[in-house]
Amino acid sequence: MLKPFRKVPVLNTASLLLVENEEQLQTRLADIIVQNEKDVNITVRLARKLPLPEENQDSRPRIDLIVFIVNLRSERSLQSAEQSVKYLDPGFFLGKVCFVVTGARCLSGSSNRLLTARKLAASLHCPLLFAEDQTNEGVITVAVRLLGILKVAAGLVPLATGLYLNSLSHCMIPSDLEQNLD
Repeated sequence: MLKPFRKVPVLNTASLLLVENEEQLQTRLADIIVQNEKDVNITVRLARKLPLPEENQDSRPRIDLIVFIVNLRSERSLQSAEQSVKYLDPGFFLGKVCFVVTGARCLSGSSNRLLTARKLAASLHCPLLFAEDQTNEGVITVAVRLLGILKVAAGLVPLATGLYLNSLSHCMIPSDLEQNLD
């Protein structure tokens, strides 16, 4: 189980874990995030799912933000995110977890997946971002938003905490939609 406060933070450093089953957006996001930040040392780790392997646990940097990327075009992507959140310590849900949804424009057959993803994010009180992964501008936009969330989660923004940011941006699902899912 990943624990958020197992390691001491490093000055002017932030670490991001991108979790995506299909690995379609991870590398592009990681490259853009690292290229766009000059003042802070950003470390981006990629994983297909959780749990992470135990053999390199001691050399692994502190993880400041975990981003689950859910591709609505794939049922496996959503199932992987649902299974992976079970391996996180509850302390991560205090402003250190975010969901990014792709493929929302292609809602044929994926509207139930969208509702399930919204319900998952809402139940964990986490932000839910929508990303246009088919265009370079869309990937840049979500990368910039994730970089801002990462800086707050890593404690690099004065007078802002991940928990405060979470309370402003967490996903909520209206009760009528919630009843339709049950």
